[in-house]
Amino acid sequence: MAFDIREFFQTTNPARTLDPGKPEDSRLYIDFSTVRGEQIITEIKDLISFYEPENPTCTLFTGHIGCGKSTELLKLRQELEAERFHVVYFESSEDLEMADVDIGDVLLAIAAALAKV
Repeated sequence: MAFDIREFFQTTNPARTLDPGKPEDSRLYIDFSTVRGEQIITEIKDLISFYEPENPTCTLFTGHIGCGKSTELLKLRQELEAERFHVVYFESSEDLEMADVDIGDVLLAIAAALAKV
């Protein structure tokens, strides 16, 4: 099998979000929780679905560009939907001007995403 540099780039491009719910992406997903030292997605899922299922929760999920935040959040969405939660997910970069964002912009983007449901 010949090495395909284009396929390698497309597969390893940090700007590409993997969706673990898609078969073509799930084979590429690597669980880095042992390296991070915690099962953060499991902890957030448990907080939402077990400890506080009747109460809203808020979690700040941060990291540098390309570290896997969106991929992990899509994994969380997949797990919550499997437990019959309704999840609203949107890419902030598609709805916000990332160079000039304030809290009002974020709240309006969230409201717009909820209105589309």
